[in-house]
Formats: sequence, C-alpha cells, structure tokens
Amino acid sequence: MASVLVVADQCGKVTCWSAGAQSLWGYASQEVLGRPLADLFAPDGPTLRDRAGRALEAEVRLYSLSADDRPGGYLLTAEPLTADGAGSADDELTRWLFDQYPSPLAVYGQDARVRRMNRAACRAIGLSEDEARSRLITEFLEGPAFALVHERLVRVAESGEPEYMESFVQTPNAPGAHAWALDVFPLRDSDGSVRAVGLSIIDYSEQYDSRERLALLSEARTRIGGQLDVPGTAQELADVAVPRFADAVGVELLEPVYRGDLPGPLPTGSIQLREAAFRTVAGTLQNDPPPGRTALHQRSSPLARCLITGRAELHAVSAEDASPWFGEEPRRGEPTSGTGAHSLIAVPIRARGTVLGAVAFLRYAARRPPFDAGDLAVTEDLVARAAVCLDNARRFTRERGIALALQRQLLPHGSPTHPAVETAARYLPAGGEAEVGGDWFDVIPLPGARVGLVVGDVVGHGLHASATMGKLRTAVRTLADIDLPPDEILTHLDDIVTHAADDTLADADTDAAGTEHVSGEGASCLYAVYDPVAGTCTLARAGHPPPVLLTPDGTARVIDVPAGPPLGLGSLPMEAVELRIPEDSLLALFTDGLIETRDTDVDERLGALCRTLEARPTSSLETQCDSVLDALHTESRDDDIALLLARTRVLDRDHVASWELTSDPAAVADTRREVGERLAEWGLEEFAFTTELVVSELVTNAIRYATGPIQLRLIREDALICEISDGSSTSPHLRRARLNDEGGRGLFLVAELTHRWGTRYTPTGKTIWAEQSVDSL
Repeated sequence: MASVLVVADQCGKVTCWSAGAQSLWGYASQEVLGRPLADLFAPDGPTLRDRAGRALEAEVRLYSLSADDRPGGYLLTAEPLTADGAGSADDELTRWLFDQYPSPLAVYGQDARVRRMNRAACRAIGLSEDEARSRLITEFLEGPAFALVHERLVRVAESGEPEYMESFVQTPNAPGAHAWALDVFPLRDSDGSVRAVGLSIIDYSEQYDSRERLALLSEARTRIGGQLDVPGTAQELADVAVPRFADAVGVELLEPVYRGDLPGPLPTGSIQLREAAFRTVAGTLQNDPPPGRTALHQRSSPLARCLITGRAELHAVSAEDASPWFGEEPRRGEPTSGTGAHSLIAVPIRARGTVLGAVAFLRYAARRPPFDAGDLAVTEDLVARAAVCLDNARRFTRERGIALALQRQLLPHGSPTHPAVETAARYLPAGGEAEVGGDWFDVIPLPGARVGLVVGDVVGHGLHASATMGKLRTAVRTLADIDLPPDEILTHLDDIVTHAADDTLADADTDAAGTEHVSGEGASCLYAVYDPVAGTCTLARAGHPPPVLLTPDGTARVIDVPAGPPLGLGSLPMEAVELRIPEDSLLALFTDGLIETRDTDVDERLGALCRTLEARPTSSLETQCDSVLDALHTESRDDDIALLLARTRVLDRDHVASWELTSDPAAVADTRREVGERLAEWGLEEFAFTTELVVSELVTNAIRYATGPIQLRLIREDALICEISDGSSTSPHLRRARLNDEGGRGLFLVAELTHRWGTRYTPTGKTIWAEQSVDSL
C-alpha cells in the first residue's frame, strides 16, 4: 500500500491527501480536502473511521509542523495493523501480486465505486488508477454489459454472496470484442463483515472461440440435412454460418447436381457454377443478389482453384475482389460504406470422391477480425457435414425423378376416351420431401362397349413402389382382358401382392449389400366395370376408399361398396356390388391421399368432396378435376393423389339390337337376314357379309353345343360388336383343323374375319363376342 500521509493547515483542515490515505479511508481527494482533520476520527476517541463509518485498525502518528517557531500545520501518518496487531509494513509481496497479476483485478467499495485497480485492469479500460478511483464502472464504460456488472457489484455488496457472469464486449483499448469471465466476490474483515467487493476478470476468448466452433458444428449436425432438396440443403448451410461465423456465405454447385447427377471431370478452361444459396448479414450489401445465377470462374480464382485442388484456401481480399465473387461477371451488390470484405475462405464440396461445388465464406472489416487457421479447419468440417447432406439430396432428386418418370410413363397419357364414359384424371406426387408413391389409375376398354375404371395405391414410396404399381397395372389389364368380374380380379391381385411380398422378404434375407426394400408390401385397389347398354356399374374394392357418385339431379353421395381387405393379406374373399347409374352421372374414383390428412377426419373430407362436386357443376371434367384438387388442397401433403372422374353415357336402340333365339338350326337363316336388315338401317351394308358369316358360325355353335337361352346382340359404336350369350359355361377354343377334319374351322374363320374375339363368363353362362373395326360409323 502507498504511504498514508495527510497534511492539515494550522486550522486543522486537510490540505494534502495521499493515495495511501485514499486507499485507507476510501475518500477521494476532492471529497476530503478542506474538511477538518477530526472527521477522520471517531467522535468519541482517537479511533480512525473510514468513509462508511467503520473502525480502522491502524497505528497513527500526528506531527506538528512549525516554521520559525510558528505553527505551520499538522502531518498525520498511519500504518494499518494486521490481525495480530503488527504493522503490515506495506507488504511488498501482496502489492506485487495485485499489481502484476496478468488479468484485470479491481476492488470496489460498498457503494460500488472503484477503490483499487491493478495494471491489467487499467490497460483494459484505458484509464489510470487515479482516474478511475471513486467512480462507478458505468461512468467510464458505457453499454448494457457494464451496467449489468454494476448491478452485480451492488448486489454482492448487499448480499455478501459471490456471483459469476460471462460477457462478450469490446473494451476501449481492444481492437475487437473479447469474451470475459467475471467473478464478483465479497471482501470481508476479521469479523465477517463485507468491507468491499472484489472483481476478477479472465479473458477466455480463445476458449470461447473453440467453444463457438464446436457449437457451430453441433448446430450444423441438427440443422443441415433436414430436407432432401439441393437448394434447400445449401441454404441451411448458409443460414447456419451467417451471422454466427461469417458475414456472407455463398454456396455454388456444378450444374449436374441440380438434376441429381454426379458431375463429371472438371473442364480444362473456366468453371461454371450456379448459385444454390446465399446469405449475408443485413445491411452488408446494398443489393440482394438474384437467386440461381450462374458465373464462369477463372481457374486462377479461389473458388475454381479449391475445386481443382480439392483443398480449402484462406485469402485476404479486398471489397473489389469479393464483389464479383471471383467470377467473370459481377453478380453481387457493392459492399456498403465501411463494410468492405477483407477475408475469404473457399472450401470445395466433396462427396463420394466427387466435387459437387464450392462454398465461399466472407468476413467484413467493420464486423469481425479476419479468418485464421482455426477457422479454416472449422469450415472444412462444416462443409464436409453439409457435403454428405447435399449428396443425399442429390441422390433423392435423382431417385425421385426416376420414380416420377416411371410413374408417369406407366400411367395413361392424357384423358383416355371411351364411348361409354367421358373421363378426366389427375396424378399429383407427394409434396415436400416425400418420395413418389405408387398411386395409379387406368381406363380399360372391355368387350361389349363396356369400360373398366380402376384406381390403386401401393404401400410405400420410391422406385420400388412405382415398379410395384407398374406390375399391378399390367396385371389388372391382363385380367381385364380375359373379362373377369371385379371381385375375381381383386382376388388375383391379392395373390400377386402376396407373392411379391414373399419375394421381397427372400431378397432382404439374401441381400449381402443391405439394399433397402419396401417393408410391409401391400396395396389397395378399386375396380369398377360400367356397362353402357344396361346402364349398370359393378364395383369391388380392396382396402380402398369408396367412390362418390354425382347424379344428374345434383346430389352427390358415397357409394356403399363392401370394404374388402387390402391386397396382400391373402386368402380373404372380395365382394362386388352392382347398381344402376343414370345417364350423365359422374363417378369420382380416388386414392386416400385426397381424403386422408393428419388433422381431419376421413368422413369429413368425404363430405367436403361431395359438397365440392355438388357446388361446382361444370360441363368440363378437366375443370372439375382442378376444382376438386383446389378445394381439398392441404399445405402438408405427404402422400400422392390419383383422381379419376368419369361421366357415364347410355347406348340407346340406335346403337344396340338384340334377338332371343331358339335352339332350332333353322333359326340361323332368319337371324342372318335380320342382322343384314339392321346393318342396312345403320348404314353398314359393306359389313353385312362378314357380320352375317360371323353370326352364322357363332349361332350355329351355340345351338349345337350350348344350352339355352340363346341371345344375339349387336352393338354399334366405335366398333361393330357381335355377342352370342348362352347358358353353358364351356368355353370354345381356337384350333387349327387338319385336312380330314369335318369341324373346327368356325372359330378360325371368326378370328380371321374380326379384329378380335373372346369369351366372358356371366352368372348364367357365358358370352362369346367378336369385334370388327369400323373406320367411320
């Protein structure tokens, strides 16, 4: 401690006050000069009292100053006593420890004013100890952080409980902000009373930077890769780095990455990159850069060079260099005044041994110091993490594109046309990050001017679901070609899905590479057959939502179709239902993606679909499809949607003719004559000979081999269809007759004379049909 010296004039008023006296009593010189010397003592004795009125343990000597035997004033000296009563003699070791301690130390009085400061503290604030003494910290350091320190000093002086805090601020003599750890603790006397408050400050900026870098990498692990979208993943990287680590970040990728492809070898000349993401601290640039811009980078530029070498590079740059981002064409706004770039790190994005692009990190002089070698290592780790996520997004983009192309290739193109129905359809893949699913629809022409309407949904997403969808669609068309009823078709589909699931499990057991397969193979399907001659529709469904029917009177309702189990459960029966449908009715078939959401009940969505069909009648089915999708649109949709609308037609007498036949062979001639007359009425005389010959062969076979009743029906539409129905379930087979055979040539003639022929079974027997192509009816 400095010498405790106090000088008073002959009247006993203080005229000189040493630093030691200020430290002992706590008074600043301006507070005590001119005051009576007696104010330093207790009123009732020689005991010294400090500024707060507490007794001071010190040895005091008072000397009279005289000149020429005249009183000239007084000199007071004091030496503080230790606990055992001995003088400290200004303990040199303690003073050296306090003054030479490398971190800032300070002592504050109970009024939170400075009592002592060591040299490190004085350097930090840019003031001497005398300049800071008896002042509040907020009087020489401004800012909310220092106001918080003052509050802690006051609180510790009152409570006597130590406190700890951390602050990231810039002190007057520091080039930038530092991380400070502050211990605020009470200083107690031998009685345990708080006499002052100590403040110890540690600069832990290096540890803080390391901690921040680890926190940045930890945050990157949770924030990057949340979406399987290439630009979105790149933007996540930029958002993590700005403003926490850099003032501006640009992610630029090679063009094939956006298509989901792996880039090939780098070109020998300039390298073209397209911007995937960019972010800057607000106010850094005057103009926001347009997204998705491309630029050619010279091979000598940092971005191109890091792509070529595969290593990150650290550069000191100027604002002029950074403005065009080292491309041939300027793409960035000029930095605003005082925020010029001064440091850049260029890092290649590498995944699976292939360069996908590069990331540029910039810092501006007005905000933070330049990058260093530690920052370079952080960017490499950060970009390595992002590279994995970007590659995953690239692979997802590729697989999604392949699945979507396969899906669209397997679905009907345009709106299928058929004389029995007018149709319109929509397929919407799942939104967001969901892969393409296995939703599908089809319109299948059937014999007898009938039409098959089908929608289905395969469990799962991705290529496997799309491929399974293709197999089921092909199977349905094959089964429909042999004219099986809807419930039998679904039963066969159930077998196909069950066997496919068994094959998938076998593949999973023997797949040494661990290739992923769709778990829980399954599907749903709704199959309907509409007959425009009878005006009936036969439907069956397997684990699929029921269709909706809008009748000509404007009323929409859900058709009550027995709910069969989903395909793939195996050996469970399906049930079909037949109903009559008025002409000009509208059938809506759809997959569950249209009516199933996370927050809404299915019945409520079905009701909304019915109301939409009733409220928005239109002659255009294309417009009707759009109206339905708009009305039932949801923001978070994670399943595909297939929608098929069909408006029914009924064939009248001008298009259908039928005869009930007897089992008498003589009826064949009369039947041929009546058929010829009807073809003449229809204006189809040129087809009379062929049609009469086909009718003759089919009717003769029915009379000879089948049982009654026998019915002949002609249907005139885009084709001329001849149908012979009987009560037998025995199907004829086409064979080549040998030279000596008397029979077996009838069906061969029918097959040669017609476009196609076939047999379908009915509840009462079978129907043999033959179809002729007619260019113009």
